[in-house]
Amino acid sequence: MDAQAQVEAVYRHESRRVLATLIRLLGDIDLAEEAMHDAFRAAMEQWPQTGVPDQPRAWLVSAGRFKAIDGLRRRARFDASLAQIADTLYQQAEEGADEELEDDRLRLVFTCCHPALPADAQVALTLREVCDLTTEEIAGAFLATPSAIAQRIVRAKAKIRQARIPYRVPPREELPGRLDAVLHVVYLVFNEGYSASSGDSLTRKDLSGEAIRLGRLLVELLPDPETLGLLALMLLHESRRTARTDAEGNLVLLEKQDRSRWDRALIDEGTSLVQHIWNARRFGPYSLQASIAAVHAGASSARETDWQQIVAIYDVLLRADPSPVVELNRAAAIAMRDGPAEGVALIEPLLQHDALQRYAPAHSAHADLCRRLARYEQARRSYRRALELTSQAAQRRFLEQRLRELDSPVRE
Repeated sequence: MDAQAQVEAVYRHESRRVLATLIRLLGDIDLAEEAMHDAFRAAMEQWPQTGVPDQPRAWLVSAGRFKAIDGLRRRARFDASLAQIADTLYQQAEEGADEELEDDRLRLVFTCCHPALPADAQVALTLREVCDLTTEEIAGAFLATPSAIAQRIVRAKAKIRQARIPYRVPPREELPGRLDAVLHVVYLVFNEGYSASSGDSLTRKDLSGEAIRLGRLLVELLPDPETLGLLALMLLHESRRTARTDAEGNLVLLEKQDRSRWDRALIDEGTSLVQHIWNARRFGPYSLQASIAAVHAGASSARETDWQQIVAIYDVLLRADPSPVVELNRAAAIAMRDGPAEGVALIEPLLQHDALQRYAPAHSAHADLCRRLARYEQARRSYRRALELTSQAAQRRFLEQRLRELDSPVRE
């Protein structure tokens, strides 16, 4: 691998850790972002001549820090207050005040999820800064427009700066009140890794792996049933990742997956966490979703799945965390239990909900049930609508294949 390719690889795997550490050292998100990009530009210029350093992340952090200091000193000609900031940062660097802390990215998550920020801004900012998702990818997770997401991020950064929000993991007594937003962020990160909103690959192992790592750190900090539930949910879903596509990268539905390819170690760990939660008799949205995933994981085939139990858990989940997406998933489970006609009757009213009109899985689920009922024209319309709303390559190929099958003289 040449030096340029190595720089690109380091960026993919380390840029968010470099950024998180620079934010801790420099105390400002925008300044740290600029410093990180300056550091990678320097690496592109120097590493081809000098070789990749033994500790590239440390090199990038150091380069970024000193480039930020140099930049502040240049701008101090126009703003004298910046000179003092630059001198302070330089003194800290000379004193070696960059010791490794327990986890800079976890600190950054809690900063981005500070209660002074609106809930939607917390999630958007964390996905952007901690996980390097684009505004388009975040918009897909939020069912929002990229411009709206960009505005949320800009406002959130300004609030952090103006309110001097600290960069730290909160004290233990504050953790329960701060946890919901953080769990939501980690789950959205995992979802983007498990089912990418765009691109050629259906999954992004780097993101799902990072979400699981953050989940484990949260469990160490606060082994709350919902924290355990989120980790269990991610582990159980991740266990199926390699079986979700075939050798050509095409989507394989749950009912068609080769379950021998599921990761039994992840299933055992996730199922054990679910059992621990059930023993504690305390349930929230994540622990209930993990319980549903555990039922799927315990079935030897789609036919053997206990759909009655899954519907019963969805009934509880709908009371605990009502949302159109939960209603949609419950309707799909009822269709598996009682037949496609029951599912269509439940899903069609949901398609009028604002949050689901632009939600591709809702239209795809409706199309599939209509196809099973031989309502082919309705199925075509819904598959086409799902295709309009989908930018992920494997999902698009799947929907296009379904449309071709409907136009074929011989249908499934």
